[in-house]
Amino acid sequence: MSTPTATAVRSRNNVKVSGRVAGQPVVFLHGFGCSQEMWRLVAPLFEDDHQVVLLDQVGSGHSDLTAYDRGKYDSLHGYADDLLEVLEALDLHDAVVVGHSVSAMIAVLAATRDSSRFGALVLVGPSPRYVDDDDGYQGGFDQAGIDSLLDSLDSNYLGWSAAVAPMLMGNPSRPELGEELTDSFCRYDPAIAQHFARVTFLSDNRRDLARVTLPTLVVQSSDDVISPTVVGKYVHAAIPGSEFVLMSSTGHCPNLSDPVQLTTAIKNFLR
Repeated sequence: MSTPTATAVRSRNNVKVSGRVAGQPVVFLHGFGCSQEMWRLVAPLFEDDHQVVLLDQVGSGHSDLTAYDRGKYDSLHGYADDLLEVLEALDLHDAVVVGHSVSAMIAVLAATRDSSRFGALVLVGPSPRYVDDDDGYQGGFDQAGIDSLLDSLDSNYLGWSAAVAPMLMGNPSRPELGEELTDSFCRYDPAIAQHFARVTFLSDNRRDLARVTLPTLVVQSSDDVISPTVVGKYVHAAIPGSEFVLMSSTGHCPNLSDPVQLTTAIKNFLR
C-alpha cells in the first residue's frame, strides 16, 4: 500500500491548523461519536501560545468517508496509523497529543509505536479496557453489560444515541449538553458507528500503558459512567511517571461541560 501524500492525509482527516505557527503543537483528538467540534471551547484557549491542530477520525465529522476501511479500522491501530501520518504530513515535532476517551488509547498506541514527533500525552477520560476482568481489573462494565449496550446500538442506533448520550454527558441540569452529544452521535453513519463502538468497547490496551515513555497527564472527571475514577487511577499507575488530575467536573466530556477547568489542568501540566 502506497503512503498517502500530505495533502491526502489532511483531506482524509479534515485537518485544521490554527494558532501560533512557531509554538509547540497541541493536537486534539475526539472520542467515539464525536468530531473535532467537541474541542471548540478548549482549542482556541491554546492558540496564543501554541500551534493548534484539530482533526476528525475517519468515519466522523467531515472526514473522507470513502477512506473508511473495515479491515484497517478493525482495531485502534488503524486510527493510530492515521495519527502518525497526520504528524508527519504537518511535519510536527514535540507535539502534545490530547486524546479524549477512546482517542486516549489511540494516542498511546501511536506514541508507543513511534514517539519521535511527540512531546507529551494528555489522556482525558481514558480507558484501556471497558470490561471488568477476572484478574480483579475494574473497567466499569461487566461483559453482559457491554453485550447489551452493543446489541441495543445495533438494533436501534438513533434510539440508543438519544438514551446514551445524555447519560454519558452526565450533566442533567444542563440538558443542552446531552442534546448536543446526541446530535453528534446521530450524524454518524450507523454502520460505521456500530463497527467503531465494537472496536472501542471490546479493546484491551492495558499492556500498552507500561510502554509509554513520554511525560503524560491523566485527566479524570468525577462521576464518569464510561470511565470511572478507578480506571483513571489504573491508567496513571500503569504509565511510569505520569501525573493525575481529578477534576470537580462531572461526566465524560469535560471539553464541553467544563472547558476552563480542563484547559487549566493541561496548561499547568505543560508549564
